[in-house]
Amino acid sequence: MPAQRFNVFGRLFDIERRGEQWSVLYVGNDGKRAPAGFVIPEFVAEEELEQFLFDLFHEQAAYKKGGISRLAR
Repeated sequence: MPAQRFNVFGRLFDIERRGEQWSVLYVGNDGKRAPAGFVIPEFVAEEELEQFLFDLFHEQAAYKKGGISRLAR
């Protein structure tokens, strides 16, 4: 699976499946990417990513910045 970009309550993340593991990178305002600081368990399926991200971040969310969305690349 090629990397997919997600907007998570105003923060951007690139998520990619590499073998059995998920790779998650935070995308800064300057476009530079860095380790995101959280792990997506290997059992989470691609179609479950939005729900997983919502469950992980909803308590910290600024709802005025939207929800969770998969962005076109």
